[in-house]
Amino acid sequence: MATDSRIAQTFSTLRRIAALAAPYFRSEEKWRARTMLVGIIALNLAYVYALVLFNQWYGRFYDALQNKDAGIFWREVGVFGWLAFANIAIQVLKFYVTQLLELRWRAWMTRSYLSRWMADRTFYHLELARYAQDEGRTPDNPDQRIQEDMQMFTDSTMTLSMGLLNAVVTLVSFVGILWGLSGNFDFTIGGTSYQIAGAMVWLAVVYCVVGTVITHYIGRPLIGLNFRQQRFEADFRHHLVRVREYSEAIALDHGEKVERGQLDLRFGAVLRNYLQLIKQQKNLVTFTAFFGQAAVIFPFIVAAPRFLSGAIQLGQLMQISSAFGKVQDSLSWFVDNYDRVAVWRATTDRLTSFDDAMRAHATRAQQLDRDGAAPALQTGDLAVALPNGTPLLSGAALAVKPGDSVLLQGPSGSGKSTLFRTFAGIWPFARGHVKVPDGAVFMPQRPYVPDGTLRNALAYPNPVENYSDAELRQALVDAMLPDLVTRLDDSDVWSQKLSGGEQQRLSIARVLLKKPSWLFADEITSALDAEAEGVLYKRLSDRVKAAGGAMVSIAHRAAVGDFHNQRWTLVPQADDAPAGSARYRLETSVSPAAA
Repeated sequence: MATDSRIAQTFSTLRRIAALAAPYFRSEEKWRARTMLVGIIALNLAYVYALVLFNQWYGRFYDALQNKDAGIFWREVGVFGWLAFANIAIQVLKFYVTQLLELRWRAWMTRSYLSRWMADRTFYHLELARYAQDEGRTPDNPDQRIQEDMQMFTDSTMTLSMGLLNAVVTLVSFVGILWGLSGNFDFTIGGTSYQIAGAMVWLAVVYCVVGTVITHYIGRPLIGLNFRQQRFEADFRHHLVRVREYSEAIALDHGEKVERGQLDLRFGAVLRNYLQLIKQQKNLVTFTAFFGQAAVIFPFIVAAPRFLSGAIQLGQLMQISSAFGKVQDSLSWFVDNYDRVAVWRATTDRLTSFDDAMRAHATRAQQLDRDGAAPALQTGDLAVALPNGTPLLSGAALAVKPGDSVLLQGPSGSGKSTLFRTFAGIWPFARGHVKVPDGAVFMPQRPYVPDGTLRNALAYPNPVENYSDAELRQALVDAMLPDLVTRLDDSDVWSQKLSGGEQQRLSIARVLLKKPSWLFADEITSALDAEAEGVLYKRLSDRVKAAGGAMVSIAHRAAVGDFHNQRWTLVPQADDAPAGSARYRLETSVSPAAA
């Protein structure tokens, strides 16, 4: 049963590898890819043929030495030059074409995975899923899988598959040579004589089968260790990036000691796993080194009696040694490449789980019916939950007409931002009906400010060519950032150089550029002083009203209510609410300012 399970697991792994590899060779680049692959296979076959010619050359060359035949000796030196030149040309061309195919394959896979990861907000939903109940099945560190695992997969797949092809072809080519050279092995047991034809072939098979079995049992833990090593390395690198991104906040909080502890914790996991990896690799290297060294002298020991008795000449002895070495190398391919196979298997598992997660996301039924071409905001039977399934809100029926302005309030953690994400259509843990006017703009509390020139950061995500310099400068002035009007072409890490308030004002400048009629704002002035908040909210409110739209805002400050005529409040349910019911209910009222 255990053997059947391992065989089934092996076939399952091969199917997953084929599922990862095949799309490129069926893509729009299929003919170029297939041509290059056929070329590589042909070059590998030519390389093996060159090895056969070298084996035949050994026999002639060493016989000439033994016979002291100068004419044949110098002729064979010339033959060697041609063989060596052809072999070098084959290897160089094979290397170049292989690397080129790997590069194109990696580029195609990377573009394909990036397209799928960025499509339909998959990148966002997969991160949310890590906090859901199925966290254990959610891929970690997608950045590493796209950047590092892609390169490792294409490189290892080409190297191992072509190596295996070489091993098979070499075995087929040299087993006949070795069979013919090894002669018969005669022995007597109990007075009965026995004869084994092609004894060297059988000895090579037994030698390598035993070595392969031992190697598998020694090296099997390497697969899991390599999988974990890649994850621990990625976790450590990810936290280093976070420290760099939040350097100012960490410095202000004097959080260096805590962050150093977190980095030490993650790096400790890297070192502990790597130490186990080293120990396991040490055992594997010890055995494979012994196995390889023994294979050097083994054919000489077996064939020496025939040579010393005069049955074969030196050339045949060297041919036997060469042929045995090639057969042994072919049969020992698994032994010699077990470490790399383990890394390849771990990489394949990581890419497969990432691929499965994206496929699952793509086929997941959309529970929220969202229409982005409605004249007003309207919801029907709207239910919103946390990633772990906890219901926040249920049965919500809301409506916002052009000319309205709504302030959404409630306790911290009540789900205001979650409802905001639901309106935007990016929250996957919601169901019901939502209609949102086309072209509505959603402003998060913490805006994204890309690196590069200020004009690109200001125009984001639209092309900078959409706006004139005068429009860009006026937006900065209207957003109370006059000091930046002369820096449109400066390149910098703006998320680090601008304060939280300046980043929020830059986000407001973007909205003033876009001139939307419908605006959804989530704490967009939380880092501003009361005076700046009032000025900017009035400008946004006036723009929206002039465009005939509406505004929905999330804010804690009471002063923001002056710019809204309605108020939605998330109120906690009573303690005696039925089990499984939503945590909050939504109450609507007229804003005191409007009253």
